[in-house]
Amino acid sequence: MAIVPRSRWILLNQADDDSSREKAERRLTMSLRHLVPQEFIHSVPRPLSLEPCSSLVPLSGAASAAAATAAAEALHPHGHIDEEVVHVGPEFSWQAHVRNRLQYDQMWRQSIENPTRFWGNVASEFFWHKKWNAEAPIVSHNFDVRNGPVAVEWFGGGYTNVCFNAVDRHVAAGRGETTAMLWEGNDPGDDARISFNELLDQICQLSNFLRAAGVRKGDTVCLYMPMVPELPIAMLACARIGAIHSVVFGGFSAESLAGRMVDCKCKVLLTCSGVRRGDKLLGLKDIADTAMRICSDRDNMHIQTCLVYDNSRAMARHECAFTPGRDVWWQEVVSTYPTEADVEWMASEDPLFMLYTSGSTGKPKGVVHTTGGYMVYAATTFKFAFDYKPGDIYWCTADCGWITGHSYLTYGPLLNGATIVVFEGTPTWPDPGRWWHIVDKYKVTIFYTAPTAIRSLEAFGDSYVRRHSRASLRVLGSVGEPINPKAWRWYFEVVGGGRCPISDTWWQTETGGICITPLPGAWPLKPGSASLPFFGIEPVILDQNGKEQDGPCEGYLCLRRPWPGMARTLFGDHARFEATYFSVWKGYYTTGDGARRDKDGYIWLTGRVDDVINVSGHRISTEEVESALDAHPACAEAAVVGYDHDVKGQGVYAFVTLMDGISPSDSLRKALKDS
Repeated sequence: MAIVPRSRWILLNQADDDSSREKAERRLTMSLRHLVPQEFIHSVPRPLSLEPCSSLVPLSGAASAAAATAAAEALHPHGHIDEEVVHVGPEFSWQAHVRNRLQYDQMWRQSIENPTRFWGNVASEFFWHKKWNAEAPIVSHNFDVRNGPVAVEWFGGGYTNVCFNAVDRHVAAGRGETTAMLWEGNDPGDDARISFNELLDQICQLSNFLRAAGVRKGDTVCLYMPMVPELPIAMLACARIGAIHSVVFGGFSAESLAGRMVDCKCKVLLTCSGVRRGDKLLGLKDIADTAMRICSDRDNMHIQTCLVYDNSRAMARHECAFTPGRDVWWQEVVSTYPTEADVEWMASEDPLFMLYTSGSTGKPKGVVHTTGGYMVYAATTFKFAFDYKPGDIYWCTADCGWITGHSYLTYGPLLNGATIVVFEGTPTWPDPGRWWHIVDKYKVTIFYTAPTAIRSLEAFGDSYVRRHSRASLRVLGSVGEPINPKAWRWYFEVVGGGRCPISDTWWQTETGGICITPLPGAWPLKPGSASLPFFGIEPVILDQNGKEQDGPCEGYLCLRRPWPGMARTLFGDHARFEATYFSVWKGYYTTGDGARRDKDGYIWLTGRVDDVINVSGHRISTEEVESALDAHPACAEAAVVGYDHDVKGQGVYAFVTLMDGISPSDSLRKALKDS
């Protein structure tokens, strides 16, 4: 791509200061020359060789903590603070699932050295229609493409059902009247409570509708919906009948939805008339109609059934386009079906869902997760990473359009019988205290959100937080991107009142569940560090030559052995799965992330090492953005790079070369952004 004079660039940036612009231009020049710096090296701890922390100093008070953070950040421009350590009080540790580092080391060692025993004991806590083959190892795998196709199998020969374990099992145990879901709408006062009995009834009714619509085991159902209760219900209904669900984030365009529907061979589409987020209305059905038209006109794929949830809180029914014979109103039809539905017993390696994520080559990847291993891993990571106990009220602010909404809003919590909070709105509507109002309203005990949201709310000051009690909180969590120490401190001191441990989790869509995280109460915390690997995770840090490094180091973060929750393939493209995750470093799962390991063995994530930008915890392919810009008739060429963003972690800079005769303008800039 040729570099044109600056006078013909349009910079679609989110920060116009000179320093950011200069940084972006330098990065653009380097990327166009294919001089991708290799300094993004990752490091990961080997728990058995970790030295005890030599510099663990208790912190005394918010003021001294803030001063220590500021001083450390001045010395460490990337926000890595090696010396600051936060201790969890003994009153928390004594009741935690994992009380200390010794207990963790013993459990971790067993999970690595004897996975059959470790994961067999864990998996036995769930219902299996047919148990896995006890005569064979619980896991078999090949990570080395030189030895044949990459393959992973957990719990071979076993049959189970994730919906049954997440709902029916609790009802059968006499917990049917326990609250399964607390739903909070966009506007205060718009709410609902759903018990496990009610949840099961609604899942069964939708399951019966889907079967009547021709959905069978192995078919794919696309869900393009907002955060209404019907979205997790739809996921569970698909799991019940053996259909593969593919949730598409409600903020994606018609083109993105159409591409995913075609790729996954969508049988039925579930959508919603519209949704209000804050004071903004989004007409989801209009977008879905456009997507279905694209599927029909371009790819000759015709959706026969579109189930539409009538969200009357957002828009009147007559405002929503409706195609008789294809479109069906959810409220009119689903409730007419029986509240009992047979369970489809699934082999452990049968697909459960696929979720599309950005790839460095531009084309989104349909990441496939399977039944048995994902179920066991999502449930177990939830239990230990958040120290979940019966009676906890759990709130994950993620949308189900992302993997966090699958593993830690829906499946992981419900498999443990937890009460979940599902929120339709935004953290600043009607004011920036909305989240803390919800925490108090439902007495939330475990709260899981993204660093971007934390930084955004921090900018509004402490008063919106402090006017609410938050006394119910006992564990906080962070997900989606590395959290800088300053935001960590604010989250800990202001939101958590200096008493709630923070589980700063690292994982990916492809990993299915948390891979590196503190276990609340088990060891001291370092602001900004994901700390140590979860059970079954053996991370390594490779240098530029692919050699494993010991001790303090930086390098490429890879995982040595399989874990139950990992993805098995990319839908319809196993060769791409192998090329993306197993071909760069033979014999390892390549995360695409950089990390470093400090002298105490704690892991610090340093960012992506491919052409993917992490914006607010969401992975965006530079090529996918460039392709969207290139499709605009005014665009001759486009190049996209990331830049450091104080709130979002990374922002997107787009450099656009205009066609001859086209002049830059604000309206064109807006049109390109909207594309």
